[in-house]
Amino acid sequence: MLSGGGTGGHIYPAIAVADEIKTLHPTARFRFVGRQYGVEWAAVQAAGFEIVAIQAYALKRPFLSVANLLLPFRLLKSMAESWRILDEFRPEVVIGTGGYVSFPVCFVAALRGIKMVIQEQNSQAGLANWVLSAFATKIFLAFSLCVQYFPADKCMVTGNPVRPSLRAFVSKAVARTHFFPSAGKSAKTPQVVLILGGSAKANNVNVAVLNMYSQMLMEHKDRYIIWQTGHDGFDEMESLVKGHRRLSLVPFLERMDLAYAAADLVISRAGAMTCTEILTTGKPSILIPLPDVAEDHQTRNASIMTEIAGSMVLDEEMLDSSTLRAAIEEILGDESLMTEMSEKCLRSAMPEASRQIAEQILSLVDVSHKQ
Repeated sequence: MLSGGGTGGHIYPAIAVADEIKTLHPTARFRFVGRQYGVEWAAVQAAGFEIVAIQAYALKRPFLSVANLLLPFRLLKSMAESWRILDEFRPEVVIGTGGYVSFPVCFVAALRGIKMVIQEQNSQAGLANWVLSAFATKIFLAFSLCVQYFPADKCMVTGNPVRPSLRAFVSKAVARTHFFPSAGKSAKTPQVVLILGGSAKANNVNVAVLNMYSQMLMEHKDRYIIWQTGHDGFDEMESLVKGHRRLSLVPFLERMDLAYAAADLVISRAGAMTCTEILTTGKPSILIPLPDVAEDHQTRNASIMTEIAGSMVLDEEMLDSSTLRAAIEEILGDESLMTEMSEKCLRSAMPEASRQIAEQILSLVDVSHKQ
């Protein structure tokens, strides 16, 4: 049984691990637990797995908020639902990947003596995983820096699990042609900027891009932009952006594998999974940490990416069309810098995370009699 959600950064690692377990042990049975209206509901079903719903409630900040007064009673209700679901499915291992929906499922599993493991994507421990770590059998971490927040003897630094398609080789030329059929006719080698503005609170990123994309495309005839605005920002951006044959404007990228393969530079928030994907695909990057998120983990993620991947970081307060444009020109205008950033990414990547985690989980279960 797997549980995680609230953001793609919590659910996609769970799906990647489930896919790997299924590859290693084809007769394994899976059930995800999430919120019916959360991002996890559609993502899990699209991946071909079963998901059932519980009601889950977030801890509001500040902790002494009036909104938290009913949280203990709501948590008891979520735990009762989790108990029923565990009774029905009787899993041998429960896997939690973070987000408040994972807490009641994993906590009840621990109370019932079911083996429970957690996976932490960020460099700073999330609250749910930090509490659950006391009861976990194993803890899988993306960054060694995060060991300090958990019982060290349970920890294994594996990196973050990523979808298999991102680990498969696709040539840049083929990937670019998917988005820009005329790119291959360019006299110069095309440069593709991938802008991932689709995370929560992406408006400031979208506005900065809106105010500089046209001039950049006009001045650089070999430059192309793949711009994911996010569903919330797409209608507004589409109404303001002038169509251009070297601009692909979309609310959401279905083929992230092709988008990364096509890209020469990635501009994004500093969510843990995006950082992992940047490392895995070896892409130079400009990161814009989202401020005021839980435990300020995006700022910490960006700091680590600067150190291990050479990523350039723009603070939210510094972000505007001028600073973003200057950062893009600095990187794309220096081939040796781009090569260095790419090599650093690939040296720091841990592309076998999914398999390592799957093997460790299967080692907790006697699967010999189920072959």
